[in-house]
Amino acid sequence: MVINNKVSKNWFEQGGKEYARFRPEYPAELVAFLASVVPAKKIAVDVGCGNGQLTKQLAQYFSTVVGIDPSASQIDNAIPHEHVSYYCASAEQIPLTDNCANLITAAQAAHWFDLLKFYAEVQRIAVDGGVLALISYGVLNLEPVLNERFQHFYWQQIGRYWPAERQLVDTGYASLNFPFQALDTPKLEIKLEWNLQQFLGYIATWSAVQQALEKGREDILQLFANDITVMWGDPMLNRPIAWPINMRVGVI
Repeated sequence: MVINNKVSKNWFEQGGKEYARFRPEYPAELVAFLASVVPAKKIAVDVGCGNGQLTKQLAQYFSTVVGIDPSASQIDNAIPHEHVSYYCASAEQIPLTDNCANLITAAQAAHWFDLLKFYAEVQRIAVDGGVLALISYGVLNLEPVLNERFQHFYWQQIGRYWPAERQLVDTGYASLNFPFQALDTPKLEIKLEWNLQQFLGYIATWSAVQQALEKGREDILQLFANDITVMWGDPMLNRPIAWPINMRVGVI
């Protein structure tokens, strides 16, 4: 774990490759919605871009897309695209000129930011009528045969090992300060089908799992993995998984 005291906490410094391998991708409907709320589609800026999952999707609609993340590991493993440029930088010091961005996004990232400084940067780089979208996806849901055990693991066992910022994600950013002209947003989900290895691989990317391991609580992780393995059945069987998408979108 790396903590950058000058800017923000960064729990994913060493996890670029694994993060890229297992993190769920946003649905096409989300990107289409984001493109529909801006008057021009010249420049989009994805702040806290991670390995560029949303960043590359924005390139379907915008002439130029810039991905920014403070983690060198994430940037080194970012998904290349001819219309995308990546920079290792913080949300609080965005290396772009004034009045350039039509859309600014932060997907599963804003809860790590110093929001006052980030919002000042947003207002600086946005064009008139530019749009800011803060996006998160909540706790996943599994089939009923698996979901009760998973929810118990999430809320009762691993929950104490999440950083405090995770509470903002669990509440769908509802309590996040958002001083912009709010826009209505559609109800969307990330829907995937994963086998057992993919599911457990995703769980392993959680910062809470890394924290539990550091605290010597491998036992609760192994117990959950054992239980889910038995309940899953054929480990190669793909099972449906859904994450609710939450958004705060507004005109800057």
